Amino acid sequence: MTQFSDHPLWQSPLCPADAPPVQSLSPVALAYLGDAVFELYVRCSYLFPPRRIGDFHRRVVAQVRAEQQAQILATLLPQLTDPEKEWVRRGRNAATSTSRRANPELYQAASGLETLLGYLYLRDARRLDELLALIELPDAAPR
Repeated sequence: MTQFSDHPLWQSPLCPADAPPVQSLSPVALAYLGDAVFELYVRCSYLFPPRRIGDFHRRVVAQVRAEQQAQILATLLPQLTDPEKEWVRRGRNAATSTSRRANPELYQAASGLETLLGYLYLRDARRLDELLALIELPDAAPR
């Protein structure tokens, strides 16, 4: 099984080395980063076997929507440490739904997951990889 953390994007975050401590970032900023991290992970997971771009896009969108992210968070919660749960809580509390499609509770849960992923991307890539490995994506290439 290939570890996602073996990829250079995970080994050396693209954020500046002299950036302020991650604790100084707002949960919304971490969720913004975590959203990109999660989408990149899902996109990489669906690259093989090769597909038409429309099929590829539909599969990715189905996994990165708020409803699916809320379900993923529910499956990961038992595996989270107390500090990780605190980042999820902070992300949930900071979320304000602007989506007409997702209900506010689902949107908040998705934001909590994204906040955690953004935090782990900056602080603990190995732990990020452990949690991402627990996520089962339908029809994804084997890891």
